[in-house]
Amino acid sequence: MPRKPEDVYDFLADPQRFCPLLPGFESMSLIDEKHFTVRLSVGISHIRGTAAIKMTLEEATRPSHARYSGTGSVAGGIVDISAGFELSAVPQGTRVAWKGTAQIFGKLTSLAGGLLEPLAKKNVQKLIDGLQAALA
Repeated sequence: MPRKPEDVYDFLADPQRFCPLLPGFESMSLIDEKHFTVRLSVGISHIRGTAAIKMTLEEATRPSHARYSGTGSVAGGIVDISAGFELSAVPQGTRVAWKGTAQIFGKLTSLAGGLLEPLAKKNVQKLIDGLQAALA
């Protein structure tokens, strides 16, 4: 079923709806309408742990775009995240254009080496697949 941009926006701007679709999701705590903390199970090779990421809704313009930023600790390191989306109506429903960055600092980067980028790409694809299924 094709979704209107308003419907897709309402889903993607609600952490209680989209966070459970994140790879490794453990829990989410809503602080207020613009702040939440998400806990994710993360692991690369023998390095395993839980990432607690404090997220902020930096920009929100219904129904066209939103942008989140976050900082947290993960298995011997710090992660900084920026993620957002642009929505546009198309004949088939709604086009979602994603934009995001993630930087990891600390021991994790030296221990995991070249495994981080392929893992990140795999998890982004899992998230996109989960969002598409949830919105179908």
